[in-house]
Amino acid sequence: MEKAMFAAGCFWQVEEEFRRIPGVIDVSSGYSGGHTPEPTYGDVCSGATGHAEVVEVEFDPEQVAYGTLVERFWEIHDPTTPNRQGPDVGTQYRSAIFFHSPEQEAAARDSLERARPRFRKPIVTEVSPASEYHRAEEYHQRYLERRGLVHG
Repeated sequence: MEKAMFAAGCFWQVEEEFRRIPGVIDVSSGYSGGHTPEPTYGDVCSGATGHAEVVEVEFDPEQVAYGTLVERFWEIHDPTTPNRQGPDVGTQYRSAIFFHSPEQEAAARDSLERARPRFRKPIVTEVSPASEYHRAEEYHQRYLERRGLVHG
């Protein structure tokens, strides 16, 4: 199994989108890319920790390629809006791919270049090494599913 990490705005819908991909074993919502140890949702929402809301995707590379996950990332959010997705505004909602290996970095950067022509505005997505992942509070996990908001 391998892991991938993406930030694409509020993690609730992002988690659900990745969960639907065959070959994805698990997805959890959390925080990464900041400087505060053990951040809480309140800390991250303050904008003072530097963390982004992220999803950590565990996947079987024999069933789904990392590149497929990156392609889905471009489809589920607007990578041209700095620190914003829809009504959510702040650095915690930035667009980012946090890579775990040189191979993931190369695939992410290659995918970014291929994605550029799809958008009228410049892509602002950060491509950075994965830093420590902090799993979000349990009430954030499978948030939409638990509220009956997942539509097959």
